[in-house]
Amino acid sequence: MITGELKSKVDRVWDAFWSGGISNPLEVIEQITYLLFLRRLDDRQILAEKKAVLNSGVIEDPVFMPGEEQELRWSRFKQLDAESMYELFDTRVFKFLQGLGGDGSTYGSHMKNARFTIPTPALLSNVVDMIDGIELTDRDTNGDLYEYLLSKLSTSGTNGQFRTPRHIIDLMVAMTAPKPDDEICDPACGTAGFLVAASEYVRRQHPGVLSDAKQRNHFHESMFHGYDFDSTMLRIGSMNMLQHGVERPDIRYRDSLSEVAGEDTQRYTLILANPPFAGSLDYESTAKDLLKTVKTKKTELLFLALFLKLLKAGGRAAVIVPDGVLFGSSKAHKDLRKALVEEHKLDAVVKLPSGVFKPYAGVSTAILFFTKTGVGGTDDVWFYDVRADGFSLDDKRNPTEANDLPDVLSRWSNRAAEKDRARTEQSFLVPKAEIVEQGYDLSLNRYKEIEYDEVEHRAPLDIIADIETLEAEIAKGLAELKGMLR
Repeated sequence: MITGELKSKVDRVWDAFWSGGISNPLEVIEQITYLLFLRRLDDRQILAEKKAVLNSGVIEDPVFMPGEEQELRWSRFKQLDAESMYELFDTRVFKFLQGLGGDGSTYGSHMKNARFTIPTPALLSNVVDMIDGIELTDRDTNGDLYEYLLSKLSTSGTNGQFRTPRHIIDLMVAMTAPKPDDEICDPACGTAGFLVAASEYVRRQHPGVLSDAKQRNHFHESMFHGYDFDSTMLRIGSMNMLQHGVERPDIRYRDSLSEVAGEDTQRYTLILANPPFAGSLDYESTAKDLLKTVKTKKTELLFLALFLKLLKAGGRAAVIVPDGVLFGSSKAHKDLRKALVEEHKLDAVVKLPSGVFKPYAGVSTAILFFTKTGVGGTDDVWFYDVRADGFSLDDKRNPTEANDLPDVLSRWSNRAAEKDRARTEQSFLVPKAEIVEQGYDLSLNRYKEIEYDEVEHRAPLDIIADIETLEAEIAKGLAELKGMLR
């Protein structure tokens, strides 16, 4: 988390964009992203030049070729005056960025659509100075800076692009515990928050992952996969991964529900996602292979069908769904829940408080944890009722002491011990047989027991007698008042 002077600098630059006429936070982040990318490219070339001095003298895979391209390097243009820098960007730098797609990297290909929209030389110079003053060789600082920029989206809800709160993402990642050999996918990746958190978890829990050449190559090139159909989010998501030290993530354009993803069937070992679930699709625009699994127009059900299709046998998933998925009465709702329980292994239902996605949405949600088996395996399903997530549940979302998330993670790790835990507690296990008996209803309230305090009430005739006494006193008072007014 960035604080102090760095946070103030970012806030000042953000305010400058707004004053300069750019009020769309996605556009602001895009422009800052391009500058961070240019600096990263120059840092990479500087490192290659240092290696060349120690080795053969030949620079391997240069980003900037000898000659005029050298003028486009961060270390060169940052020294220009504001007017000259602005002219260079307007005429050459962004054309250079747009041509980087030829290197075969996904983030390079997304740059083909880059546009330069910073309105004034003064603002450009200000942003370049701010970024140049940040020590970005520290991957954590680099990532924290980008996370702070992305957090600006949560206060706007622009274009319906809402980020999943980072602490919820971290919980889901910790509960699924990504491994170095996993292939991880988010089919509705947006800013790639889940993929970033998974990469950080692997680095932290498996520190040797980058010391082995084979594992290092897997980490940078084939471990992380994300789809989205918003080109802006693809660029931002790709840059988010880059700023967090994943060099060549597989971030691709795809309308996940409309396209047949045959080459990705049974490809992934872990899916982490918070797919959009506010609408419906026509049958004609939905991939036919998904409709074979569940015939519905509801996006939340189609995404669940997609996740099952993409996972390998033994693959696991942690996905956020609206409450309606848990108890919806349509045939599609029931069939999908039955499939999770009977054909695969439903591990847990973690109910989230409705304020988690405020200020931009108050929808009630839950996290489903399941493992694809194709042969069943559901035994006991673990339920947890999260009542506090460390922040107030109003639009302000201020930090609070009340936080159930550490307890969620702790009890998840030892959930088998909760077999005899009372249903009045926040977490408990429910046998598969009981879920079947309840028609595969997965709503927590279906199984939770509410403990009522016994209250002794007075006899009804005594209460009536007291009311009659009060009425007599009121009538007497009114009569006296009338007498005084005559």
